[in-house]
Amino acid sequence: MEVQFSDLEKADLVIDAIYKGGAAPNMSAEPFHKLIPGCENAGGFRKKLRDDGSGKYAYVILYTSMEELEWPDYLDEETGIFRYYGDNRVPGRELTDTKKKGNKILETVFALLNEGTKLEDIPPFFIFKKTGNGRDIQFLGLAAPGNPKISPDKDLVAFWRTFKEKRFQNYEAHFTILNTGIKPINKQWIRALISDYANNLLYAPDVWKKFINKGRVGIVALKSPKLINIPSKYEQLQSDIEGNKCLEIIRDYYRENPYGFEACATNIISKMDTNFIGFSLTRPWRDGGMDAIGFYSISTGGKANFPLKIDCALEAKCYAIDNAVHVRQMSRLISRIRYRQFGILITTSYVDSQAYKEVVEDGHPILIVTASDIAAILRKNAINTTNINSWLNSIDEADRK
Repeated sequence: MEVQFSDLEKADLVIDAIYKGGAAPNMSAEPFHKLIPGCENAGGFRKKLRDDGSGKYAYVILYTSMEELEWPDYLDEETGIFRYYGDNRVPGRELTDTKKKGNKILETVFALLNEGTKLEDIPPFFIFKKTGNGRDIQFLGLAAPGNPKISPDKDLVAFWRTFKEKRFQNYEAHFTILNTGIKPINKQWIRALISDYANNLLYAPDVWKKFINKGRVGIVALKSPKLINIPSKYEQLQSDIEGNKCLEIIRDYYRENPYGFEACATNIISKMDTNFIGFSLTRPWRDGGMDAIGFYSISTGGKANFPLKIDCALEAKCYAIDNAVHVRQMSRLISRIRYRQFGILITTSYVDSQAYKEVVEDGHPILIVTASDIAAILRKNAINTTNINSWLNSIDEADRK
C-alpha cells in the first residue's frame, strides 16, 4: 500500500504502508510533518511534547535506515522485537548529552517501564524506516519499550565503542512492535495524545491500553512466522557494499590457505552467539567430514548448576561467490553427525537449492550460515573494511599458539 504525498494529512497509519515524500529538493518534501501532527523533520528521534505544559512526551518516532554498519537497527519479524541504537554515535559527549536527547528519552522510558508505577507517562513509539526511494518512508508499527522475554536488565544496555581511538558510550534498546490488528492507527489518537491527553485512551488501539494497564506482561507482539522457504542464491549472498567488501577480503585472505578459514569460521560463529564455546579444529587429514567440533552451552545463569553442553560439528567452506555448497559436501557433514549432535555449515558463498532442500525437508539438524549471515555478524560486531585485516591476523596468531 502506498499513500501519495498529497494525501498524507488525512492518512492513518497502516502497518507496512509506504508514505511518499514530495518532489521538492528541500525539507518541505519530508513526509513526516504532513503525516504525523506536530512531528519534527529531522533526526532518528522525533518527539512531541503534550500541550498541557507537563513536559511529558505525547509520542516518539524512531526513524531508521536499517543500513548503518556501526549501528545495525534490526526488526525480528518472527518475534516482533525491534532493536534500536541510541543517538550518541560519535565521541566527545556524555551518554545522554545528545542534540535530540534521544538517549535521555530511552533512560526515562525504560525506568518508567521497570518501576511499573506510572506507565501512563510512557509515550507510544511509532517506528518508521527509509525505503531507499527518495524521501519515502515505511511504517513498521506501534511499539512499546521492552519485551516479556527480555529481562529488565537487558532491554536497555549501555556499551562502549571506539572511534578513531576515542572511546564513548551509547545505548542499545529493545522494543516490541505491538499487534494492533487490522485496524489502522488513526490521527484522532495522535491529536489526543498532544492536546487532550486525559481522553487519549478513548481512541487508542486496544493493545496499547493493555500495555499501559499491565506493563511488560501486557505486551502483545506482532509476530510474523516465516513460511518454510528455500532461500535463493541472491538471498544467501545479499549484503550492502561494505559487507560484500569484507566478504571479498576474507575470500582473498584464505585463497591460498583454505584450511585457515576454519579458525575464522569458529570465530564468526562465536561472535554470532556467545553460547558457542570450546571449538577445537580437526586436522585436515583426519577431519572425518568436519573441520571443528565444539559445544553450545545452555545455562541457568547461576553458579549452583552445571550448564547443558550440546555437541556440534562445524564444516567451513571459503568459496568464491559463484561456487555453491552442493549435495555432496552437505551430505558429507550430515553423515558425520553423531547422535544428539548438530551441525553447522558455514560458507562465504551460498548453498545450492537441492542441498538446502534436503536439509529442510528431511529435518537434518544443520545450522546454515551463508555470505549474507557472515556480513551481518561482522557488522554487528563492528568489523568492517578498516579493521578486518587486523581481525584476520589476530585469528591466525591465536591459531598458531
